[in-house]
Order: sequence, then C-alpha cells, then structure tokens
Amino acid sequence: MAAQPRYVLLVLLMIAFSAVSYFDRIIMSIAAPQILNEFALSETRMGWIYSAFLLTYAVFMTPGGALADHFGADRVLLLMGVGAALFTALTAWAGKTGIGEWVGIFPSFLIVRLALGACTAPLYPSCARINATVMPARLRARVWGCVAAGCGIGGACAPAVFTSMQARWGWRTGFCLSGATTAVLALVWLWVRGDALRRPGATRTSAPDLIDSTSRRVLLSPNLVLLTVAYAATNYFEYIFFYWLFYYFGQVRHLDTKQSAAYTTLIWLSWALMTPIGGWVSDRAVGAYGRRNGRRLVPIFALTISAVLLYLATSSQNPVVMVSLLCVALGCAAATEGPFWVAASEISSARSAAAAGVMNTGGSVGGFLAPVVTPFVASRSGWPAALYTGSAVVIGAVVLWFFVDASNGDVYGEQAA
Repeated sequence: MAAQPRYVLLVLLMIAFSAVSYFDRIIMSIAAPQILNEFALSETRMGWIYSAFLLTYAVFMTPGGALADHFGADRVLLLMGVGAALFTALTAWAGKTGIGEWVGIFPSFLIVRLALGACTAPLYPSCARINATVMPARLRARVWGCVAAGCGIGGACAPAVFTSMQARWGWRTGFCLSGATTAVLALVWLWVRGDALRRPGATRTSAPDLIDSTSRRVLLSPNLVLLTVAYAATNYFEYIFFYWLFYYFGQVRHLDTKQSAAYTTLIWLSWALMTPIGGWVSDRAVGAYGRRNGRRLVPIFALTISAVLLYLATSSQNPVVMVSLLCVALGCAAATEGPFWVAASEISSARSAAAAGVMNTGGSVGGFLAPVVTPFVASRSGWPAALYTGSAVVIGAVVLWFFVDASNGDVYGEQAA
C-alpha cells in the first residue's frame, strides 16, 4: 500500500468523510440542551429529531448504493458531501430565525434532519464500492477498517471540539463551521477523484442497470440476508454503547460528569484503534484459509469475546475494571466492521454498493432498536439484564456467521491483487 500513494490518498479521504459524517450527526446531541432551552422543546420531541436522521438514513441506504453502482461511487460521494454540508449548515437556520418562521420550530428541525439523513445514506455504500473496485483484494478488509476508524475519530472529537465552538460562538455558528468543513472536504474530493479511482489492470465494467433480475437475485441471496441479520445484531450491541453508555456511567454507576465524559471518549477511541486491526487480521486470515473460512474468523471470535466482556463489565464493581472491559468489548465488536463490509462486496462485486446498502440498512434497524429496547428491559428487569440482552443478541450474530459464505462472489481485480 505504501508503494501506491494514490491508494493512501483515497483511503485518507474516505476516513475523513467518515469522521466528519459522524461529527456532523453527533453534534445535534451536544447542542440539544441549548436548543431545548431556547425553543422550549420537550425531550420527547428532541428524541424525534434524533430519530429523523436515522429514519431517512436507513430508508435511503439501499437506493443510495444502487445509485453509486449505476452512476459511479465518486459522483455519488461528491453529491453526498455537498448535501451533508448544506443541511448541516441549515440546522443553524431551523427555529425562529430561519426555516422555523415558515413551517414551525419542531417541523423545521425535523425537515433538516430528515434531509441530512437522506444525503448521508450513500456514504458507506459508495466507499464500499470504491474499496471493492479500486483497492487490491488483499487489502480490502484493512482499508475498510481504516474507513470505519473514522467513525471513532469523529465520535471522539465531537464532544470536545463542538462544545468549544458552541461556548465561543454559539451553536448556530458551530453548525455552520461544521457544514463548511464538510464542504471543503467535498471540494478536495472533486479535485482528486477521476484518474485516482481507475486502478491499473482492473477490468472495466459498464454501469449496471438500477434494477434488473440479477440485482434482485443478488440482493435477496441467502448469504446477504444472513449477513444483514448478523450486522443488525452487531449494531444493536454497538448502539447500546453509543446511546446509553454515558447515561449508564452517570445515572446507574454514579460516576461524575467529568469521569463519564472521559470514559465515553475512551470507548470511541477503542473503536478507532480496533477497526484497522480487525481488518488486517481478516485479510491475513483470508490469505491463509481462503475467503469462505478466513472472513468468518474475526467476527466469530471477536463477537464472542465482546459478549463475554460486556457480561463481565456489567458484573464488575470496580469502575476502572468496568471501563477497561467495556473498551475491549466495543473494540472487538468494531474489529468486525472490515469483515462485514468486505463480505457484502464479495457476495456481489457488480452490485457492491447496493449489497453494502442492504446490509447497512439491517444495521440501522439494529441501531434503531437498541435505544428503545435497552431502557424498556432496564425499566422492568434492571440495567444488568438490559446489558446482558446485548450480549445475547450479539451471540446470535456469531451463530449466523457460521453459515455466511462470501466465497461465491466474483471479486473485482482479485487476479491482480
């Protein structure tokens, strides 16, 4: 990879898109206290504003992937960046001083977040297609591990950076600056795409139709269905950490706010560290054992470890031990991101973006359920039971991986890898 600077540049840009995307989507929760006070919104309505992004993000995931397959991932990724920049910035005009004057405060926030989710949806399917068609086959899981690390980087940076921006200039300026950063990244992508995406020696293929019998057969294949359900279970496990861990530290374990914030940042950093490692191990395992067995190894072992460590962390009374176990638990789950996304592309290389979109739609469903099911179980059986449920769900993903076979796909450029 070091011998190909253009590969490094593309990977760095995809990591940057991943990081700013997570930054842009997370800052709403950081601005929420000020928005709630300024507009007298209820917590329930703020919950709907959060969910608005996830709704359109899930709904437009597979169509966004199909567009990337048909029109080119580079074009769709450019449009994604421009749209995300626009609607991140437009969040500053929601409310009384802008869009809210026309449609109402609550609807204005809903509209902006719905639009942001729709624009962001093609991000990872487009990156998955670039990875499948441009990067050497032997590097694809570790490349995706690096792209997924961007989520952790964005998540770890958002609390400190946006809080500082908000304190200095206000939440509206913070959203404008975040949108401007995303726009600059889109302009950089516009400059480097094109020749950098054409891999020497790779087979040129015509753009597939948006919908045809081949696409329907591939996107409903048993392997992709199993992979999608497994990813939904894995995302359920991960989103417990994303949505409820800060609350769990403060309200259940009674840690102070400073400790809770520091520990939550550590959790995000564990994600950023482990995703490239998981991808590297997966690629090495494929080289040693073939795609069928090699792609299974990291998810089967890492998700099993995650389930056990979450159980042990919940049972621990020592805060340092608890946090350490939780960091490794989420890190092991994060290590499976590369195998999941590359397996989706390997199942259908011609429809790699759409296949990735289908899988990530399942992941979004799992992520959608975790914030609701976790407090529901906790209110009836206690927080330990709610977290044990996450361990049980992710073990279901382990079982499904024994039946996933990614070796049936026709991988782009494998002969040149």
